[in-house]
Amino acid sequence: MPVISVIDGLNELVGRILSVVALLFAGIIIYDVFMRYVLGQPTRWAFDVTKQLYGFYFVMLGGYALRHQAHVRVDLLTARMGPGLRKWVELAGYAIFFFPFAWVFARRSWDFAMTSWRQGEVTYGAVQLPVYPLKMAMFLAACLLLIQGVSEVLKLFLNRSPKPEPHDVG
Repeated sequence: MPVISVIDGLNELVGRILSVVALLFAGIIIYDVFMRYVLGQPTRWAFDVTKQLYGFYFVMLGGYALRHQAHVRVDLLTARMGPGLRKWVELAGYAIFFFPFAWVFARRSWDFAMTSWRQGEVTYGAVQLPVYPLKMAMFLAACLLLIQGVSEVLKLFLNRSPKPEPHDVG
């Protein structure tokens, strides 16, 4: 189904791009440690920048994690169920818990982002960084998570189990 491929492909692309962000904030941390402990000249900006980058990295990977079935699951009940019953329990879980949560996450993060934008909100650290980009990223992340949920529900309806990736465990 093309919509599944597009959604899965989008979240896969986001995850791969964000791997570069992880390298970037790791590089900044290494640079700061070198400056602080080897040269005795700590940076004023590195801690604040890496906090922002890590927040961005962490929040943006929700859809990617769902695509790869990497979110925490409590399989205590479903592990003993047959495939048919498990499918209906998972669908109910998406309907009762996932979609309402993802919708509230999207709606509230949009409100947070717009308030931050209007107020010109900045961090309070040594370097004052704007906060609205991170809050806008929260909204984008919520949307990516929401559409990945649509993809996962469509896979359940169409009896398409996720194909394990070569790096998946289990």
